[in-house]
Amino acid sequence: MAACVSRLELSVPCQSLLHTDLGSRSDPCCVLLRDAGGGRCAELDCTEKIKNCQDPEFCKKLVVDYYFEKVQKLKFSMYDMDNKSFDLNDDDYLEGIEYTLLQVVSSSMFTRLLELKQERAVL
Repeated sequence: MAACVSRLELSVPCQSLLHTDLGSRSDPCCVLLRDAGGGRCAELDCTEKIKNCQDPEFCKKLVVDYYFEKVQKLKFSMYDMDNKSFDLNDDDYLEGIEYTLLQVVSSSMFTRLLELKQERAVL
């Protein structure tokens, strides 16, 4: 039997992100991670980087497959992208929030405050 799957596009506008740069504003990017089990995360998608902005409205939508009746733990993580590398370990973690995909899709407008955490990619 085939799983019931829908492809979703999620918009991620933000307001008043943390400011971590000394000489300029942050260059935010939103990274969507999913719980990969065993305390690990897998990157699903990311938005574009917006230079010098604390209130980004990302053009690129985050794309995720929604599996009906399957709990999908997600983390929306905001990073200050100060270089051209794809390695998140050398970027500043700003803020993030963890929710299940069902919580996001069960409302037409899902708005929550980001939570500042010391962990970089923990679900």
